[in-house]
Amino acid sequence: MKTTTPPLRTVPHVDMDRYVGRWNVIANIPYFLENGKVASYDTYARRPDGKLVNNFTFRKGSLDAPEQTWHGTAWVVNTETNAEWKVRFIWPFTSTYLVLELDPDYRWAVVGTPGRGLLWILARDHRLPDATYELILARIKAQGYDPAKLAKVPQPEN
Repeated sequence: MKTTTPPLRTVPHVDMDRYVGRWNVIANIPYFLENGKVASYDTYARRPDGKLVNNFTFRKGSLDAPEQTWHGTAWVVNTETNAEWKVRFIWPFTSTYLVLELDPDYRWAVVGTPGRGLLWILARDHRLPDATYELILARIKAQGYDPAKLAKVPQPEN
């Protein structure tokens, strides 16, 4: 008997003015473009045309390696919630990003993709308290993700 996973549930609303800024990648479901990257973070900023600058900054293999940045663009596709975006780093390819979880104080967020193949746990700080991380794991499991697939991303101490 085939079981189907219900569609992902996004947060009811994202305040874009509060969401912009820097988000450190605390953990992700690894995939080839992020393998070996450490101290990674996304930076979002509004553009005059209504889209967002979406820069992904990282170090390759070591916290001492030089920083590199990929420059991307993001735009909201569900303006009722602001929780569904398209992101492009290489034209013409786009990915759908869904804001699945969001701390009321915008201290951490969880972003996934519709097929559950990718997931990122993001935070304003370089670390999350263990209790918060465990809460997030329980929430993503309830959404049909396998928390065992997540890998923590090394971040600097400060």
